[in-house]
Amino acid sequence: MSGATNPPAVLVLAGLDPGGGAGLAADILAIAAQGAHALPVATALTAQDNNRVFGAMPVETRLIAEQAAPLLAAFDIKAVKIGIPGNGANAAAVAEIVRGLRERQPDLPVVLDPVLFSGHGYALGQGDAIAAVRALLPLATIALPNLHEASLLGELECEHVLVTGGDTTDDIVRNTWLHHGREVRSWKWPKLQATYHGSGCTLAAAVVARLALGQELEQALDGAQAYTYRALVESFTLAPGQRIPRRILQSS
Repeated sequence: MSGATNPPAVLVLAGLDPGGGAGLAADILAIAAQGAHALPVATALTAQDNNRVFGAMPVETRLIAEQAAPLLAAFDIKAVKIGIPGNGANAAAVAEIVRGLRERQPDLPVVLDPVLFSGHGYALGQGDAIAAVRALLPLATIALPNLHEASLLGELECEHVLVTGGDTTDDIVRNTWLHHGREVRSWKWPKLQATYHGSGCTLAAAVVARLALGQELEQALDGAQAYTYRALVESFTLAPGQRIPRRILQSS
């Protein structure tokens, strides 16, 4: 289309969900919905449906660098999103990629979605998943753990953190933005009654896309949460159980 603006590129390092509800598939759609373009690099393969993870296996560590190398050479990457690394070696490979980008772009936004377990408690990686995620925290501009993930990770060595409260039974979901451990702002959203597959992926992907578009962090958090809430309200079912967020939304 003549005169159209090219979307900014976002490097996404995460796991593959064949059901399309979470992981790379969710990231691609949510990033596109904000007006950015995802460059997906698979760190892990999973066997899952919209309710349960049946298996997860990290890709070979060398393949992470091999997938990323052509992208790093060809694209002007404006932000990075990190999902599950798969294991400690893959976390180290992801960290090396981020450090290399930061040498050229010190202010490059990096968003970490520190997913440790599926909703039913299945470990999404081999070895010590908590240690693997902890190793990535210092590289992130912002991490988005839920309350359970934040408690497992303990002290969050990350400049900015958005702790999401969707995993509680309260009628109101409270999401809290922390800067060096101190509360900056909180948002409150009415608790929806259904359960959803990939809500955290959707939120983190929306945040990273908005940062890639040049939004300031508070503006990105504002807009990403509003988008995610609407994606949940308009979610759909393809199979019994958890609903899938509608990431491509119609204009209101």
